[in-house]
Amino acid sequence: MSRIVDRLLLFLYSIVIGIVAVIAIVFSAGGIREAVTESFVNEWYKLGSIVNISMLAGAAVILLITLRMLYVSLRTKGVSSSSIDQRNDFGDIRISMDTVESLVLKAAGRQRGVKDMKTRITTAEAGLDIAVRAVVDGESSIPQLTEEIQRAVKDHVEEITGIPVAAVSVFVANVIPSPSFKSRVE
Repeated sequence: MSRIVDRLLLFLYSIVIGIVAVIAIVFSAGGIREAVTESFVNEWYKLGSIVNISMLAGAAVILLITLRMLYVSLRTKGVSSSSIDQRNDFGDIRISMDTVESLVLKAAGRQRGVKDMKTRITTAEAGLDIAVRAVVDGESSIPQLTEEIQRAVKDHVEEITGIPVAAVSVFVANVIPSPSFKSRVE
């Protein structure tokens, strides 16, 4: 949600800065008569005038948007981690999420009846939350197959990485129909 708001703010900010640039070009090129400019500046300096209040409000909004865009551009991406960091007696260990994903696909792919898979891994306090989306052949019992996938993935990932697995969710997206053979009678 914040990414959408930031993009909207950046869009509005770009439009405002573009308008200010066009006005500056027109003023610099002499496109507005001096009397109009002088009248505007005089009105601007009158305390409490509508021009003064609107310019103050507009400048405050532009300043807030500028500060937000500056913050967004300087902050580090600490929200999503592309690796899992651990510490042991000898030093630090970093295991990439791609490595864990490969281990999940390997463990789930060993199960008979699984035809295609995708996985999504998130970190939680209790360990890894692993979601597997699978396409199965329809020849095996789906509850039994999904339980085997869950067990195999949990055991394999914990054994290889040493990272606890909090949950393994399996979503059976589809069943591939088995090819039907028609016998030909001649």
